[in-house]
Amino acid sequence: MRFGVIGSGSWATALAKILTDNRTPINWWIRNPATISHLLSRHHNPQYLPSVYFDTSLLNLSSEVGKIIGGSDCVVIAVPSAYVTGTLEGLDKNAFKGKKVLSAVKGILPGENLLLNEFLHRKFGVALADYFTVMGPCHAEEVAAEKLSYLTFSGQDETSTREIAAYFTTEYINTVINGDIYGVQFAAVLKNIYALGAGIAHGLEYGDNFLSVLIANCADEMAGFLLKAGIRHVEVGIHGEEDPVSHRKSANYAASVYMGDLLVTCYSLYSRNRTFGNMIGKGYSVTAARLELNMVAEGYNASKCIFLINKEIKAEMPIAGMIYRILWENVEAAEGFKQIEPYLV
Repeated sequence: MRFGVIGSGSWATALAKILTDNRTPINWWIRNPATISHLLSRHHNPQYLPSVYFDTSLLNLSSEVGKIIGGSDCVVIAVPSAYVTGTLEGLDKNAFKGKKVLSAVKGILPGENLLLNEFLHRKFGVALADYFTVMGPCHAEEVAAEKLSYLTFSGQDETSTREIAAYFTTEYINTVINGDIYGVQFAAVLKNIYALGAGIAHGLEYGDNFLSVLIANCADEMAGFLLKAGIRHVEVGIHGEEDPVSHRKSANYAASVYMGDLLVTCYSLYSRNRTFGNMIGKGYSVTAARLELNMVAEGYNASKCIFLINKEIKAEMPIAGMIYRILWENVEAAEGFKQIEPYLV
């Protein structure tokens, strides 16, 4: 299977590393021709994860996204959600015909208020059967350092999902598969919002005790939203039948891709959403924080998208709702968290 990677940020670079570490040749779309030249001559991405060395004989690099998609069997989309529509703009409506799509996008497309699979179906006719996701808990920086990490692959067909996951299984990456396409995407969106909240709390100098209660309540709020949205794999401690061959208990998605990704994004110093929130808590304006971070914090746009989506779902979301108000309606962070405190149990 020939993979095409769309994107050149830290997450795209990490996924390209995993594939090429398995000696899998890849087509790789990189927007900036200067970055392509640097990779070919110096064997690393100069802007993201520069410690990662690439065997350039495994790389087919291009700044033409249509060429990369056309030459690939499975297209890995790994650009921030805010840039997806611009990146794919101008492509023929049949550009993804006969292709599998693996989403590494951890956000909702702003303006569209759509998950990536919904956008691709509407714009390019991509069927859900040909759509897969790869989610965490996993930070690009730890992939670069080859610290043991876990990736969750979701797809409708177990055989196809397992086949794709096998290309990403290495000594430092364990893979889990499930069929929960919508659940893992919504969970990835929500955990970024809550990580912003954890960062705000840290910036406001709340302690570890408060933060633990906040995150526990975020997990409960997330589960409530997912249940209202029709997702069912949200209860820690509940498993299906064990595997008849290995006798291992079945994977519980809530324990890893839901809860694990929430925890690492809220606590890790690598988390750009936590960092962004920390700046807000310390008094930065949203504009100043975005300029200072110089990277995309998915939770910023996601907070507005979820606020709008929840008008239909009608889940109880006082924490996510307040984070939205702090970021988009100019509520003072300290005052907003004072209003959150009574909701925490």
